Amino acid sequence: MTEPSRDQSAPLDTRARLRIFGVRGLPEIEPGADLAGLILAAGGEHGFQDGDVLVVAQKAVSKAEGRLVDLRTIEPSPFAHTIAEAHQRDPRHIEVILGESRRIVRMDRGVLICETRHGFICANAGVDLSNVPGDFNACLLPIDPDASAAGLRRALQEQAGASVAVIISDTFGRPWREGVVNVAIGVSGLEPLETYIGKLDPYGYELHTTVIAPADELASATELVMGKLCQVPAAIVRGFAYQPAAGSALALVRAPGMDLFR
Repeated sequence: MTEPSRDQSAPLDTRARLRIFGVRGLPEIEPGADLAGLILAAGGEHGFQDGDVLVVAQKAVSKAEGRLVDLRTIEPSPFAHTIAEAHQRDPRHIEVILGESRRIVRMDRGVLICETRHGFICANAGVDLSNVPGDFNACLLPIDPDASAAGLRRALQEQAGASVAVIISDTFGRPWREGVVNVAIGVSGLEPLETYIGKLDPYGYELHTTVIAPADELASATELVMGKLCQVPAAIVRGFAYQPAAGSALALVRAPGMDLFR
């Protein structure tokens, strides 16, 4: 197995064509499941090649890691009851959200925007009731999504014999924009950011602030084939030029000192 030699500054035509394959046929993921093995078995039609990027939905990873909570086992605090009554929410769900939060950024119209213990800012601290079997189960984010991505990458490389990168994606809303998009919450094998600072555009202008987030862009692109209701929780991206690196989704979290909206 050899690492692919890829250059982020390569000419544009090396990125002019990408292919995205949805990994279909995955069973319902159970706690303790061999997620890499299941993906390899279901993705046999396309296989893995050096330089591929695998994007996996957070729910699949969280289910395999047992990050499920039965709300019937939760005893809400008085604070959770107060929030639930004010916003017509289940206090048990609120209690789990509070437990997964570092702080509440904003509460309004039944929506809780929270900063998770990872540093992500998102609705409900990523605690979700959709696409989870059972009427009372809630799905939590992985404890360490980067570590989850790294472990999945190692297992895939050992079993498939190909050098790949892995992104764990989740659905986030966007300030000032309608609709939600998938973003990277776990990264292994590629740099999540690509800087153009100091480079010249075709007209000779030096770029001073442009930093692209290819990990987020890949996560969003793959959602187009994965869908929300299609039971396709993983996709393979082929043809994206990247320089292999350890990577970490935490690089995508803006530092408080640079955040104009805190």
